[in-house]
Amino acid sequence: MTASPAAIDLDGFDVRGTIARLFVYPVKSCAGVEVREALLTETGLEFDRAWMVVDEQGEFVTQRQLPRMALIRPQMKHLEMVLRAPGMLALHVAYDRVEAPVQARVWKDTVAAYDMGDVAAQWFSDFLSEPGQQRRLRLVRFDPEHRRLSNLQWTGGIEAEVQFADGYALLVASEAAVDDLNVRLGAAGHAPVGIERFRPNLVLAGVEAHDEDRLEMLHVAGDEGAVQLQPVKPCTRCPIPDIDPATAASSPEVGDTLRTYRADPRVDGAITFGMNLIVREGVERMLRVGQAVGGNLRFD
Repeated sequence: MTASPAAIDLDGFDVRGTIARLFVYPVKSCAGVEVREALLTETGLEFDRAWMVVDEQGEFVTQRQLPRMALIRPQMKHLEMVLRAPGMLALHVAYDRVEAPVQARVWKDTVAAYDMGDVAAQWFSDFLSEPGQQRRLRLVRFDPEHRRLSNLQWTGGIEAEVQFADGYALLVASEAAVDDLNVRLGAAGHAPVGIERFRPNLVLAGVEAHDEDRLEMLHVAGDEGAVQLQPVKPCTRCPIPDIDPATAASSPEVGDTLRTYRADPRVDGAITFGMNLIVREGVERMLRVGQAVGGNLRFD
């Protein structure tokens, strides 16, 4: 008789640890919200990258072009999201209200979305415009009826859904990987950085640095039943980790240090940190800080 998912013995796995931190990023490229628990959906954590800022052509914008997006801090309340930024009145965004249907573009994908109205558009335009250069930006919400899929080549043909995230439902990184980076930064005379720069959804404790790179499947044990999250693609890194999330100031030492040891042959030598995950089992179950995780090492 097969054991239920909740009865999985994590002691049998090569790698064991715990979920140390959980982050949701409601508005793509704005600050994250650290939570103690989050509902797992087909597209990742509930509300993760459900909203996105776009330009006049409906093209997404991020900290790559607008580093001050890092200073926009969402707060998730019972019926609404509240956005705050330095020098701005709070913007209240109701969960149950959208306006006109629109098309939005994120990377190569054109997706169905809903515009969030003129007040939100003006708020983002005002905060993210530079002196003498008024930007016209709008906030959009992903249409839950639209089905956007991760890259089938990396998922092995599995149709894994995603909202406005770059390409995959979840990102995992380990505390040890950041500790290792900080040792290298310190040796070069640089200050340590927090894991927030890498914008993970799940942060693992109790594993070796970059063990997340080598797992066949990440199993999460819980009272409601096990969760299975499959690592599918190393997360290639753009300049965003060079941006201090507390100040939006950019300096090159993080990227420069990563280039000395994180060139990844799986992605043609690009710099990687963390692993992208897809949801294989556990939709509508809760992920919680402190949950035990385990996985077997993959040998390619």
